[in-house]
Amino acid sequence: MDSPSNATVPCGFLLQGFSEFPHLRPVLFLLLLGVHLATLGGNLLILVAVASMPSRQPMLLFLCQLSAIELCYTLVVVPRSLMQMFVALGGAECFLLAAMAYDRYVAICHPLRYAAVVTPGLCARLALACCLGGLAVSVGLTVAVFHLPFCGSRLLVHFFCDITALLHLACTRSYADELPLLGACLVLLLLPSVLILASYGAIAAALRRLRCPEGRGKAASTCASHLTVTFLHYGCATFMYVRPRASYSPRLDRTLALVYTNVTPLLYPLIYSLRNREITAALHRVLGRQRPGQAPSGDLGEL
Repeated sequence: MDSPSNATVPCGFLLQGFSEFPHLRPVLFLLLLGVHLATLGGNLLILVAVASMPSRQPMLLFLCQLSAIELCYTLVVVPRSLMQMFVALGGAECFLLAAMAYDRYVAICHPLRYAAVVTPGLCARLALACCLGGLAVSVGLTVAVFHLPFCGSRLLVHFFCDITALLHLACTRSYADELPLLGACLVLLLLPSVLILASYGAIAAALRRLRCPEGRGKAASTCASHLTVTFLHYGCATFMYVRPRASYSPRLDRTLALVYTNVTPLLYPLIYSLRNREITAALHRVLGRQRPGQAPSGDLGEL
């Protein structure tokens, strides 16, 4: 390996993928193709189902954007990835989950003011802010990472251009090189996490004041899908990116990345479609399987 003083910024990297397992290529291809198509189909169905509703709650606009993010998330990773778009979409999802937690807070803690506070205009502005925030962080992180000195091998033991894999190839071993990633994690993970915890802290306090166990259980169930998706997204992201570079294991992290870029986007449509009566009814209507006289639920739904 050359010394850092002789290092240059490379014009490109080679993605190794899973080429060291040639005997597994047919199996991996068929498995990932099936997961990829199922993910695309599931998120597209939710988009079509929400669009087919004659009237929809503001929260469904967030769910529609979440499906669109997961759709693009899969498209930029599975065929061939760009790091900037991967970070931008992941960051937008972090901010969006915080916005969805705020929606649940207003719906449960201030139900009479919900329609006046969470308007379609507010949802559109929050959705735009989530996308712009994720894009801004991704641009800054991408510029910082590619200003690092790279030398020696340009082979990434990965199937897309992930940040941890790039940091592993950098010549320097200073902790200062990890500051851009740490800053991005603070903005994309810590800040939304604080907002989500504050929202659910207020929700928990409001549920404790409810005297009716049935009403308490119904109100809590409306948060189940969002909490499940939040734990999946933040759990994977925290484990992958909030740790020292010395603990990075290329092959192990490549396998974990395979899970959170392929399996978790597949689970999201299943989680929301199984827990939300409005989405289920809309999917039946889109697929032509709605029973005569069946109507979507008029409550807040289990989001």
